[in-house]
Amino acid sequence: MVMDEAAFEALVEDAVASIPDVFLEMLDNVAIVVEDWPDSETMRMARVRSHYQLLGFYHGIPKTGRNSGYNLVAPDRISIYRRPIEAQCRSEDELREMVRRVVLHELAHHFGIDDSRLHEIGAY
Repeated sequence: MVMDEAAFEALVEDAVASIPDVFLEMLDNVAIVVEDWPDSETMRMARVRSHYQLLGFYHGIPKTGRNSGYNLVAPDRISIYRRPIEAQCRSEDELREMVRRVVLHELAHHFGIDDSRLHEIGAY
């Protein structure tokens, strides 16, 4: 399923808007961006070999890792990778759900929830 960039970005915005206000209010110093593909450095950090394996990535310091010295730093970044997500979906509904799942997964990392905990709670 291929979608134009603006429509895909709207799905990302909808996914962010769907999270409860209590969490939206706690999103600070984080930018959510749509990119076509992950770069080689991000793939190395994620320990993946294929561009198709990585759907999103959190670049930054989780809220649980921040202390009083956390100031005047560049915003954390959540990258949502459009082409790998599109490659896994056959319909607009599938695409919408996949985007939401990836956005929530990466936001969980922003809040300090690691992959092992996401597996434990069945969020993978």
